[in-house]
Amino acid sequence: MKQFALPIRFGIATSGCLIAYFLILSLFGLHTQVWFSLFNGVITGFGIYEAIKIFRVNQGENYNYGSGFTAGVVTGFVATIIFTIFFAVYSTEINPEFLKELATTWFKSFKSFEGIVFFTVAIMGFATALVLTLSFMQLFKSANN
Repeated sequence: MKQFALPIRFGIATSGCLIAYFLILSLFGLHTQVWFSLFNGVITGFGIYEAIKIFRVNQGENYNYGSGFTAGVVTGFVATIIFTIFFAVYSTEINPEFLKELATTWFKSFKSFEGIVFFTVAIMGFATALVLTLSFMQLFKSANN
């Protein structure tokens, strides 16, 4: 479990950055503009990159491709889970009008919209974490991996 402490910490920090970015957008009324969520990939990517980099330094000679990959995926998945929970709470409890505004901006039908949005947020986060981890591992792999 100790080997996952660093990626979990980076995942929590990354989710904090994602939440802060979303709340800053909401202050300016831009949180319903889906295009701004593209920057979430940059935030998540930075968190994953830094987690793998620090994990590699901490592991020293024990570092291998599998452990680095695990560190990146754990970081991204923790960030995604926390952000998805925040997003669900925000859009159902804090600002219940948010999903209606999002739906009228981007979609014509509102049936089962909440579930689709939460599922999409989670799947996009997991996919982003996996792709970015695979990409960054190409930078961090050693010659014998």
